Amino acid sequence: MKLRGDINVLLLGDPGTAKSQLLKFVEKVSPIAIYTSGKGSSAAGLTASVQRDAQSREFYLEGGAMVLGDGGVVCIDEFDKMRDEDRVAIHEAMEQQTISIAKAGITTILNARTSVLAAANPIFGRYDDMKSAGDNIDFQTTILSRFDMIFIVKDEHDTEKDRTMARHVIGIHMNRDREPRDVAGEIPIDKMKRYITYCKTRCAPTLSQEAAERLSSHFVSIRKQVHKSELDSNERSSIPITVRQLEAIIRITESLAKLTLSSVATEAHVEEAIRLFMASTMNAVSQGSTLSEDVLKQAGKIEDELRKRLPIGWTTSVATLRKEMVTRREYTVAALDRALQVMSRREAIQFKNQGAQIVRIGV
Repeated sequence: MKLRGDINVLLLGDPGTAKSQLLKFVEKVSPIAIYTSGKGSSAAGLTASVQRDAQSREFYLEGGAMVLGDGGVVCIDEFDKMRDEDRVAIHEAMEQQTISIAKAGITTILNARTSVLAAANPIFGRYDDMKSAGDNIDFQTTILSRFDMIFIVKDEHDTEKDRTMARHVIGIHMNRDREPRDVAGEIPIDKMKRYITYCKTRCAPTLSQEAAERLSSHFVSIRKQVHKSELDSNERSSIPITVRQLEAIIRITESLAKLTLSSVATEAHVEEAIRLFMASTMNAVSQGSTLSEDVLKQAGKIEDELRKRLPIGWTTSVATLRKEMVTRREYTVAALDRALQVMSRREAIQFKNQGAQIVRIGV
């Protein structure tokens, strides 16, 4: 039985969060890489097309991005701008790693053993915290289940982070004509390419018994967790957790073992793989979907009420709000926490004293 060993990753998030830059960097450091944009990519351009020779008038196959990227990585930017029928064309390539062709009397199967790194924007342009993951993501579950890791990338406002980013961008523009300086600890790109190739060709780790048991127990627990969330919210998760996700964690575990040139994938590799999976796909699953519709409605009412009652510059404690909203008004704690979280993201309030107090700072 042939098993897929390549990892597919989806970056979904706000504009201006350097998703395209990351794709370009991966294209630069990967030994074999193809970069394409979803807006200008057709099904034939991604898989394979049948062409006719001008002289002999015979048909021949011309490989697309997934075929040309065999053994490497295909970076697809603007993944959300692709037509649905074009996205469906890469289903087989993403899971079975082959492309079946039956056109113009040519019947064959092409290899497409490639990783897919895709970047996309949410439906509304920016990720809306008040909506569930399913409302923000305009992809079918069939394509989402083929991604091993789904990262939600948000443009969260942080003064220190913004200042550092501004310094970096201004520095690039000021020094664009100068030779780039060597940064301490930076690995040269050529060296990284050779190391990646060495890891892929020389290392084939196997799971230890302890690692296999840890993977099995974790998969059962996350399936149970997602099932409970679906019962609480009375709707199916838009990002399915199936056996494919168990295989995804196994692939991540084996990749971490390859990275350290280990012949055995240990429990430590499994723990790191689980951490990455929880920080990506499971975090995406839980975005808004763990709360019932009733709690989300309550959170919206609390937010409207706080905007009316708290003038800009006013400070109050979270304990006081909890006493007022939960004890007296009989809202749930989850609804209050959700409302405060959303207002903080939208810069309407700011937390102080380790989250014990809030200050109204904007509209």
